Amino acid sequence: MRRIQPHILCGLGDVAKYVLLPGHVQRAKLIAEHFDKYKKVAENREFVTYTGTYKGIPVSVTSTGIGGPSASIAVEELANIGGKVFIRVGTTGSLQKDIDIGDIVIAAAAVRSEGTSLCYVPPEYPAIADLQVTSALIKASKKLGVKYYVGIVWSYDAFYAESQEKVRRWSEARVLSVDCESAPIFIIASLRGLKAGSIMAVDGNLIKGTKKGEIEVGEERGEFDQRVKRAIEMEIRVALEAVKILHELDDQPQ
Repeated sequence: MRRIQPHILCGLGDVAKYVLLPGHVQRAKLIAEHFDKYKKVAENREFVTYTGTYKGIPVSVTSTGIGGPSASIAVEELANIGGKVFIRVGTTGSLQKDIDIGDIVIAAAAVRSEGTSLCYVPPEYPAIADLQVTSALIKASKKLGVKYYVGIVWSYDAFYAESQEKVRRWSEARVLSVDCESAPIFIIASLRGLKAGSIMAVDGNLIKGTKKGEIEVGEERGEFDQRVKRAIEMEIRVALEAVKILHELDDQPQ
């Protein structure tokens, strides 16, 4: 009898070694539309999975929803059925004046201000992206002519509890931006001997007071901002080119 994972509803053979991890269900479909070909494997709750090929390379995409708990479920279950290299393809709020809406951030590491990773290891354990994946994202960005910033991000659970004091503290510490999922993804990958990286489109600037918030119907702000839409398109292209780079490295004789 075929067995499937309890939340993502995928089983052995359903997902590729390389998996892209957007938060948004619709962004998962958008990513899949960049593949040579694809099929929807499963959909349940916030998790939708498509598998196909990109330039002949088997690749999957699974949406993780918002936050560390659901992202950790996705990574754990994908790893159980063959996922080995994970790239978060998400959005983030800038903590630096010179990093603005529509820019691209590549996370080399993450501040662990969320609760999920603390269930795995103590806070002293660092949340670091895989060097090979990060290097591939940087190389892909350069190849495609995409401007990017690389450094530390702040992973934090409570979207509506981001006080100005906390924002200022991490901004002064030269942390680039804030998201919810990078730290737990990095931690789980590290503990399980997997590889993970994170690339994100900036959809607001907390220092300038343009954090994602209420909008009028039809207003182009947040992910509806044309600059953000272009950045999401760019990060998808970069992530897929990074997969190609990583695949070529894996094919080289050891």
